[in-house]
Amino acid sequence: MIRSDILRDIAPILSNQLVVCNIGLPSQELHMIDDQDSNFYMLGTMGLSSSIGLGVALAQDKTVISIDGDGSVLTNFGTLPTIANNVSDNFILLIIDNGSYGSTGDQPTYAGKKTSLTAVAIACGCENVIECRAEETGSVLQAAIDSKKMTIIVSKCDSGNIKVPVIMKDPVVIRDRFMNEVERRNT
Repeated sequence: MIRSDILRDIAPILSNQLVVCNIGLPSQELHMIDDQDSNFYMLGTMGLSSSIGLGVALAQDKTVISIDGDGSVLTNFGTLPTIANNVSDNFILLIIDNGSYGSTGDQPTYAGKKTSLTAVAIACGCENVIECRAEETGSVLQAAIDSKKMTIIVSKCDSGNIKVPVIMKDPVVIRDRFMNEVERRNT
């Protein structure tokens, strides 16, 4: 399974949640598979999906799922200790670890070599870290939502991309519709 297969599998689970999605192809894939007002697509800030998702979770009560990639987490390593030290039981970080920088041509990341993001998250102090195979992602994600505990999921999958259109929505429109959805769900 590749990242787009995982996103297709978990789309029904995500449709009821607030989602902050990683830059580039992951956002484009999720947008193509199941565009929702409750999805915040990162269009120009690699490595910040997990940080923004944690901030949204800390600011309100509804569950927030950040979808990040191994390459993005590696570019913002400070996010894992920040998450560990600011526990928010309505926050789930799903790291889709394909061992590559998928949006820029599948160059290998260190997570595809010696570096285990699962071990790094645990070493940073994250208490509920689960590594799973791509095929297990849906059931692990649903269990994390049901647990109402902050969870880091590292879903290991194959590298690869599908052809997807660019998101044509203006970033301000994406932001505003997401913020309106957050407000609607919290009233």
